[in-house]
Amino acid sequence: MTAETDASGLRDQPVVDTCHGPVRGVDDGIVKAWKGIRYAAPPTGELRWRAPQAPDRWTEVADATTVGPVCPQPTDPRIPIDLGAPQGDDCLTLNVWTSSDTDPGAGKPVMVWVHGGAYILGSSAQPLYHGRVLAASGDVVIVTLNYRLGALGFLDLSTLGTGFDTNLGLRDVLFALQWVRDNIAALGGDPGRVTLFGESAGAGVVTTLLASPAARGLFSTAIAQSSPVTSVYDASRSRVVAESFIEAIGIGRDDVDALVNAPIAAVLTASKRVFDEVPIRSPGTLAFAPIVDGDVVPDYPVAAARAGRTLPVPLIIGSNEHEAALFRWMKSPLMPITPEAIKAMFAGIAAEQPDVQLPTEAQLGATYRGRGKTPGMGVARDIGFRMPSVWLAEAHAAVAPVYLYRFDFATPMLRMLRLGGAHATELPYVWGNLVAGPKDPTFKLGGLKAGTALSRRMRARWRNFAVHGEPDGLPGDPRWRPYRRDDRATLVIDRQDTMVDDLDGPLRAAWGEDVLSFR
Repeated sequence: MTAETDASGLRDQPVVDTCHGPVRGVDDGIVKAWKGIRYAAPPTGELRWRAPQAPDRWTEVADATTVGPVCPQPTDPRIPIDLGAPQGDDCLTLNVWTSSDTDPGAGKPVMVWVHGGAYILGSSAQPLYHGRVLAASGDVVIVTLNYRLGALGFLDLSTLGTGFDTNLGLRDVLFALQWVRDNIAALGGDPGRVTLFGESAGAGVVTTLLASPAARGLFSTAIAQSSPVTSVYDASRSRVVAESFIEAIGIGRDDVDALVNAPIAAVLTASKRVFDEVPIRSPGTLAFAPIVDGDVVPDYPVAAARAGRTLPVPLIIGSNEHEAALFRWMKSPLMPITPEAIKAMFAGIAAEQPDVQLPTEAQLGATYRGRGKTPGMGVARDIGFRMPSVWLAEAHAAVAPVYLYRFDFATPMLRMLRLGGAHATELPYVWGNLVAGPKDPTFKLGGLKAGTALSRRMRARWRNFAVHGEPDGLPGDPRWRPYRRDDRATLVIDRQDTMVDDLDGPLRAAWGEDVLSFR
């Protein structure tokens, strides 16, 4: 690594050689950052629906002081995400943060982040995922990455024609992890100590790759926050989605190869249409998600875990107390909340898998009490996030330590809005980026002091897990015991951390041992 000074003389600009060429970052005296580093070639033309390829090597020092383009995606006014950058085809980039005292060869543990967004939205450039606070501790190197989304990343066209690869978004993440393996030492990281962590769809990537032989050796610990573990489908379901997509975009079955040159605006419009239609037509399913392709994904993650075939790496996994509240608030059909949608979901699962034991109405009624949408929100939360996390935790614990949590904390404003500990509300505390600008209402009614303390605890546990393989908290915090069948220890994260044995006992009794999901 070398360092340059900009024209103002106010900051260093460290230059690092990567396997594809040199890049110039920025050092503000607390944190060094290299942003928008290209890890794969732009996926355009013939590469649009193909596995990622190495970019052309460059010799001139490339600017890495600003984030790269966001992967193309439809926008939704119900989900006002600040993507952090304009959309563009040259989107397969990543960002790296280290403390300023980190030298090449320092061998610090690495944390690689996979953002969420229902496999169709989001980016590594979102201000929420700015790695400065996490990296400033000096304990770890932080990496955030982009991967292809929606139809560009999770549409399986392989059954409709040649020239199309499967699970492109997963392949992008694997390619980025290979970049980390080959380059991170020059930025002060240890390629042998990599924690792969993500939330929502990003956590789904994590738990799916946990069952992928292709990921072996690319990460040594994993964290899955609110993972849709069981939203992994087979080729027959993905084929139906692919046929809906080509109909939406107006391309005939015999002309499917023309998709490589379809205008990106048309691709995104068709993606949005299919994304919106699928969960209405088949409640409880997503249009775009990983598929069992016999290659990158040889089996469903929980099935692989129950057969002892997941990668033997320590795992933190958990969900939030009121996951479904966010989807109700957005009026999103992604989670089946109404009685009609829940009945249709269970009927669909029963039709696909008649031997699966579904919970009875009496069992659900005894477990989920209340009026209106309250019972449905509990059912949606638990079939979508909580029970899949518990099923995976129980099975994966046979091959590696597992630490199960539930995030319960909510500010007064979130409680007033009837969101509580909703989906994604833990993210600011993990990253230490608590206030997203002056219009952020989260702490308008108080809670910032408690939230700041909670963030310190969560960041300590996540970093210590990356450093030591055990999620130790701050001095005086309870020890987070591994999840085992004899006590099923679970960390409840709230104003104070609390260890609870068999927190999910009533849920396990209601849902049973069968994995309830679509194929």
